[in-house]
Amino acid sequence: MAHFEPPIKWSDYEDIALKLYERFGDEFSEAKIYRIRFTDLLEWVLEIPNFVGTREESNEGHLEMIQSSWVYEWRDNQK
Repeated sequence: MAHFEPPIKWSDYEDIALKLYERFGDEFSEAKIYRIRFTDLLEWVLEIPNFVGTREESNEGHLEMIQSSWVYEWRDNQK
């Protein structure tokens, strides 16, 4: 039976951060994550499987929250 993953929305910051970490691993350190351009981050989020948000629903607040959640995810994996 296939594992069901619920759809991911813009407000699911931790889920998005986990997916980004799974994709990029340690390629981005904390400093690099904070330097990612929002235009790039937006594209990567839209490429996440099961992501149901749209480009139009995106805003700077969402992208900032995703960035900081990604940093926490990265930090958790450095232990």
